[in-house]
Amino acid sequence: MGIVREVSIQTRHPTVDELPAVMRVMNAAFLETQDADLQAAFVADYWDLDRVWTADDDGRLVGTFRTWGTELTVPGGAQLPASAISAVTVQPTHRRRGVLTGMMRAAQAAARDAGEACMLLYASEWPIYGRYGFGPAVETTEIVLDTRGVSFPGVTPPGSIELIERAAAEPIVREVFDAHRREQVGAIRRLDRRWRVDLGLKDIPWQPPFRGWVALHRDPDGVVDGFARYHPEARWTDRRPDNTLIVDELIARSPAAYAGLWRFLAEVDLVTSLRASFRRADEPLKWLLADARHVRETERGEGLWCSLLDVPRALAARRYERAGSLVIELVGRSDEGRPTRARVALDASPDGATARETDASPDLTIAASALGAAYLGGTPLRLAVLAAGVDEHREGALAEADALFRTLDQPWCTTFF
Repeated sequence: MGIVREVSIQTRHPTVDELPAVMRVMNAAFLETQDADLQAAFVADYWDLDRVWTADDDGRLVGTFRTWGTELTVPGGAQLPASAISAVTVQPTHRRRGVLTGMMRAAQAAARDAGEACMLLYASEWPIYGRYGFGPAVETTEIVLDTRGVSFPGVTPPGSIELIERAAAEPIVREVFDAHRREQVGAIRRLDRRWRVDLGLKDIPWQPPFRGWVALHRDPDGVVDGFARYHPEARWTDRRPDNTLIVDELIARSPAAYAGLWRFLAEVDLVTSLRASFRRADEPLKWLLADARHVRETERGEGLWCSLLDVPRALAARRYERAGSLVIELVGRSDEGRPTRARVALDASPDGATARETDASPDLTIAASALGAAYLGGTPLRLAVLAAGVDEHREGALAEADALFRTLDQPWCTTFF
């Protein structure tokens, strides 16, 4: 019989000198073989080490966790302060020993102290984060457009397309994106350093640099209202061009900009297909075409996950497309794995909402993760509750809550972190 050693894990902030060790832990967990010293030198310029946690087992780093502050656009357009989570790893030698829980609880406490009402992340594996109140709130798709014989019926959209040098593009695309993310439910504020990386103006140690083009769309008055970043995937078949354009990002603030940018990309010479990832679940491209079968959805899955830290504040911040009043009881887990319960009274309408903690009898009892999934309006609550279950204390309460949280338009987040 093997010897089982008791492990006492300390959660703490690393020092700058420890960043190479942090990178090595991350690389091992993510099965990467990157240069840890180069990675450490890169992140040292922008990581806030007061928002980085490590798990320490007798002087040896066995886990990593990082957050940064952002804003989440919620239904109605309010900007909700949020904590974005990344760099979450646990060494394979220390799985199921409470390492992640210790770092998560420290990060949750710090986010509350910073006034951040929710936490956001992208999950490497589905089962990990539900026990911390996270639910999949945004869906994304990958689409492929076969440009051979594709036709855009109707009049050419107003405006013009301009190719711009990547260095000159930075302030322009930043302004367009910032306006877009304030309008788009599910979008978040990006880190400043992200733009130079996305435009290939600064290389990042763990990914290939962007070496492509930036197209701007200008409205008839010359105002930029959309942009696309794209690069080629070169291929020739039987001496004929069979190239794919990878659409790294396409942001449009008007229907004309959306149609104009897609039409421009589809008509680039020597190209037979476009491929775009991280598109919205209700991507409207096919409705611009004479034959919608030129567009294929090649992948679909959850994107951004959300957990509400300050439930009353988060519920009051968003708008609702119909009126309703509910007392919702949320079931979570304590650090020791015991159930925790909290009740919130929500009074909502298209004109605004109030939410407060209450001792009143609940209309509905659901998992906290189900509310995180439904919060932005894209995930039906009636589906989000299926795995963990639901207690309906008032007949029709689930259907009422499901309708209350849904929104006509799908949330969308183009920012991976």
